[in-house]
Amino acid sequence: MRIEAREMAEPRSSEPVVLLNEVFPGDTNALDTLFGGRLMSIMDTAAGMAASQFAHKEFVTVSVDALKFKRPAYQGDVIRTIARVVWTSRRTVAVLVRSCRMTRSDWDPEEICSGFFFMVAIDESMCPTEVPQFTATTDEEKELWDSAQRARDAMH
Repeated sequence: MRIEAREMAEPRSSEPVVLLNEVFPGDTNALDTLFGGRLMSIMDTAAGMAASQFAHKEFVTVSVDALKFKRPAYQGDVIRTIARVVWTSRRTVAVLVRSCRMTRSDWDPEEICSGFFFMVAIDESMCPTEVPQFTATTDEEKELWDSAQRARDAMH
């Protein structure tokens, strides 16, 4: 049992998760732009994958910081979503998720939405369970940690 506890003391992976999705006709409104709800679903999926990769546990979304939709994505665009754990508490991780649109002709990413997704680790009985702790070491990581903490504080 001690070995298991020691294993979970450190994150399994802090690498970002990258998802690529194409915007199909069924994903768009009458203006051929991506539904905001469809983008939120893509972002939530990426957040859950990043959290699971980080802790090797199951997670559920507990809250989402105010998402900022900066510009539309259009039918035929490729959506690149990058999610990474940037903050932890005892049972919760904050995942920063950024989505960009890219066209197949230039693949030049243009950010369309970003925000923090707060995920709670659960066990097989759907009860919250502890997670390994993220340690911010670089200036960028420390800044993101502080931003996630402010977002969480604003929700309480």
